[in-house]
Parts: sequence; structure tokens; C-alpha cells
Amino acid sequence: MSHRPPPRRSALRMLAGVGAVALGAPACGPDEKDAAAPGPRMGAEWESHARTFMAWPALRSVWGDDLPAVREDIARVARAVAEYEHVVMLAGPGRVAAARKACGSGVEVVPLAVDDLWARDTVPVFVEDGGKVTGVDLNFNGWGDKQEHTRDARVGRTLLAEYGIPRRKAPLVAEGGSLETDGEGTLLVTESSVVNGNRNPGKSRDRIEAELKRTLGIEKAVWLAGVRGQDITDAHVDSLVRFTAPGVVLLDRAHPDTPADVWSRAADQAKGVLSGATDAKGRRFEVVGLPQPDLARITGGGDDFVSTYINFYVANGAVFMPRFGDRRADSRARSILREHFPGRDVVPVRIDTIASGGGGIHCATHDQPGRPVG
Repeated sequence: MSHRPPPRRSALRMLAGVGAVALGAPACGPDEKDAAAPGPRMGAEWESHARTFMAWPALRSVWGDDLPAVREDIARVARAVAEYEHVVMLAGPGRVAAARKACGSGVEVVPLAVDDLWARDTVPVFVEDGGKVTGVDLNFNGWGDKQEHTRDARVGRTLLAEYGIPRRKAPLVAEGGSLETDGEGTLLVTESSVVNGNRNPGKSRDRIEAELKRTLGIEKAVWLAGVRGQDITDAHVDSLVRFTAPGVVLLDRAHPDTPADVWSRAADQAKGVLSGATDAKGRRFEVVGLPQPDLARITGGGDDFVSTYINFYVANGAVFMPRFGDRRADSRARSILREHFPGRDVVPVRIDTIASGGGGIHCATHDQPGRPVG
């Protein structure tokens, strides 16, 4: 994974039992589809988007005095993405006006209660099913009851009802950041974030894999070890390795001056697995390193700071990457992303406060596939 020090806002987020939801996934209700229904396909992020969802952070208990600064970061990302596609910002009813003022007229702000900014994990993942988009609710439980999530646990059901999108309740607990696909049936996933008693107690990897295949239309899952208990996500794959095309992945690599740690060892393990694996179509993976910045040259910091470029976001016509302030590393990362996403603008965005909270641009955004709005 990335050079990610201890858990994202760990001391404040260890709120076991506060706003918790059941780890097990309840049976489908009358407004939900059977998760075993045939035919779903989870598309790749570089396919056409209808819109991007984001969330306006509300928890001062998590962000403390950094809450105004992280809202500035979120507004900056929203404005940047809105230059390329429709952005919907979810904000609690009492925070809509402030969010609109910060984000500007180019961002739609929708009154929908949220706790925090991590839309990648709280918004459902989307699959194409029978020619229509269906939202798969992954039963968000605060990354294993590590953070208050009373409102965020309801985002999936509420959002899909708001947009009239059919809802399918997954038979497991996971987050969008734990799932990376090429759109052709291959899934990359870390064991640490899914085969974990804080999400799926008593479930084996084989059972979880079968449920992911059935629910998301996956043909082959490539499992990476990840890292347990060192960050709030238990090492999501979207800060470790990302597809840029079928058969091609970018892998997080530590800066040469950064001492080896659990994250660099996890990246080495992932490289070893990927170098010997094939995807759902039988292709061997091309693995390309995406080096991190020099931590002595970045403008941000903090115990939870995530300094990886891997947590980029692919939108219609653009790729959004963090600008960390190490000019040489920022430029190198931008060049690598340009090479792998020809025809798209590569847009650096400053996100120092988001990164200090243990996440990145991908963590803060969630794409809905389909024809662009407007």
C-alpha cells in the first residue's frame, strides 16, 4: 500500500458500538433485488460517467480544528471535477448553503445526511444489469465499527431512492475503495480489508469470493495480502494498485529515501502476486511503478498522511491526482498518468488536509456509470 502511517484519525475514530450497523447483511426487502440475479457487470472507472458523487464532511469529532480546511479541500476537488462532469455533493440539510457557497454554482448540492467525506466507501458501487444501472449496497459499517457512521450507513439506501436507481443489497460487508476492476471481469482486492472479522465474521475467502463474483459479475479475483489494523480501511486496494487498462496496473512505490515499512512490504507482496498472475481473459499483468514523493519535500504532513499518487480518480476526459508539493515527484507522476491515460487531461489538485486524514481524491469521489448529465 502507500506509505501510510498509523490509522486515519485513529484515536478519534475508534468508536466501537457508536452508530454501528450489523456486520451481517440482512435479507432483501421488497425494494431490493436478489443479489443472486444473473447478468451484472462492474465497469471500469475509465468508462463513461453520468455523474460523480461526493460528500460534505460533518464530524467535528473526527476532524476537530481541521474541519474548515478539509471542507476547503473537498470544495476544491469538486470544482475541479465539475469542469469535466456533473458533480453531486451530498450535504446534511443544515449544511447545504455552506456547501453551495464553497463549491460554487458548477456543483449540485443535494440535501442528504452524511457523517464524513469518504464517498468512495459510503456510496453504493454500481453495476450494469439487464441494460440498466443497479446500485449494490455494500452495507457500510464504518470500516469495521472504527468510526461513527449513523448517517453514512444509510447513504446507500437513501441515495438510490433519491435517484430512482434499483438497489441490490450485497451478501457481505465491504467498501468501494476495497474493489478495483478492469471492467472485463477481473477484480483486485486485499484480504486484509474484506476477509476480516470486523466486516465479515466467519466467512472464508472462498465464500467471499463467490459472493463478489455473483453480486458484481466478476470472473476472477486476484487477492493481495494488504495490511491489517494499521489504518482505518485495513489497506484498501485503491491506495495500493490501480488498473489503467485491462492487463495494465500502476503499483504504489515508496520514495527511495523512505525506510521500508509495512506498506512498502505490502507493495512488494502485491508485485509478486501480480507478476505471476493472469486476469480474467488470461492476460499477464504489466506492472508499472508509480513512485511516491519525497516526504521531506511535501507541503502536508501528519501521522496519518497518505502520500501515494495511486489514489487518483478517472473522470470523463480527465484524471485527478494529488499535488503534494515535491515538484519533481508531482511532475513524474503526472507524466506517468498522461502516458497511461492518453486523451485525458491530468489535473493535479492540492489535498493536504484530506491526505492528513488518511485518504485521497479517489476516496472522496464515487462515479456513477452512464451517459453524462447535461
